[in-house]
Amino acid sequence: MKLYLESLGCARNLVDSEIMIGRLKKAGWEIIDDPEEADAIVVNTCSFIESAADESIDTILELAEYKKRGKCDRLVVAGCLPERYREAIVAELPEVDIFLGTGAFDQIVKAVGGPKHTHECVLPDPDLTEPQDIDAPRHLTLPHMAYLKIAEGCSRHCTYCVIPRLRGRQKSRPVDDIVAEARNLIEAGVKELVLVAQDTTFYGRDLQPSSNLTQLTERLVSIPKHAGERQESPWFRFLYGHPESIEDSFIKAVAAHPHVCSYFDIPIQHASSALLKQMGRHYNRQYLSRLFDKIRKEIPEAALRTTIIVGFPGETDKDFQELISFVEEVRFDHLGVFLYSDSEDLPSHRISGRVPAAVARDRYHQLMSSQSDISSINNQKYVGKSVSVLVEERLEKHLFAGRTFFQAPEVDGVTYINAGKFQLDLKIGSFADMRVTDALEYDLIGDLL
Repeated sequence: MKLYLESLGCARNLVDSEIMIGRLKKAGWEIIDDPEEADAIVVNTCSFIESAADESIDTILELAEYKKRGKCDRLVVAGCLPERYREAIVAELPEVDIFLGTGAFDQIVKAVGGPKHTHECVLPDPDLTEPQDIDAPRHLTLPHMAYLKIAEGCSRHCTYCVIPRLRGRQKSRPVDDIVAEARNLIEAGVKELVLVAQDTTFYGRDLQPSSNLTQLTERLVSIPKHAGERQESPWFRFLYGHPESIEDSFIKAVAAHPHVCSYFDIPIQHASSALLKQMGRHYNRQYLSRLFDKIRKEIPEAALRTTIIVGFPGETDKDFQELISFVEEVRFDHLGVFLYSDSEDLPSHRISGRVPAAVARDRYHQLMSSQSDISSINNQKYVGKSVSVLVEERLEKHLFAGRTFFQAPEVDGVTYINAGKFQLDLKIGSFADMRVTDALEYDLIGDLL
């Protein structure tokens, strides 16, 4: 039996998809890339914002066509979309045979291969679901890079965010489980491990006894090599930090270990103190300034990344100008912008002061234009310098694409490596040193050393 799985949304969703594929392969399913040949199709959905929910629905409807003109006999929809909209979604998507909420990923084998269900919606309480088990089989999307989920859920109460309801309170995985999985991935040839959670820097505080991201990092970088094996140390990177939970000890740990990427992904959401309060974020612009100054003082070469929301209810021109001023002050290496996405099930829906869509879009473009100029200038500092690159793709005979320590997968720019001088075919998943010869707005270009 053949199965096609489409994974949508964030890196945490991708881990769920890889574990579902691992369970399915263990049960005897063949995973294929062509939905037209699939006996069953699974869509792992996202519904964090309206555009993500729309993409999920469009994808479901597109793949449902294979039930009419392909071999598909079973269409399963999993993840955040059914968890958010629950039984109400059943009538809206009659093409779907069974829906699995975020607490039901472990039931995927039964969903695709068991008795055929008629529009069943399986929604166990995600708050009662244990985080990823160490023995869960997993099929990696890429052989050289893997996301390492260190916690599930979130215990914060940001007014614009539905994640705590979709995923439950924060449940950190035991340190030993994470270290064991990391060791297995490194032994399998993974060259970059990206630590992810909804609030990665809050890791471990819910454990008994409590732990933290610093202690976890120290354990990860000390994973011993096999005797006699000449193996490159992998990169470790973290995504989805929080300004309130990042500790000084973690900043020092990043500074102390060369294989921990000096890359700080800390979504701030805004810089206006009044708006941050309305968002349920318990810090202000001055706090953020001190935090980023502290990081750059400890690690001058650190790359800073953040994400921002524009168009939040009550955002005035003054608030937006304060945000622009802060972005130009900090000069982030990478910055992503979201338009505020409203929904009746969000606390922010009840906040007055709707921002017209056209105004929000204009602010989005202003902010991205400002960041484009900043990024272009920031990238110029690398011209003439040598950098280490994780090779990820061959583009032409001697032209490759990869990433440096200051470029995270999928969300940042890429680095292009010209290996023509040496007439070499670089191995995908290997590290290569290159000298930067040119810098674009978001990407770098260079020659192999």
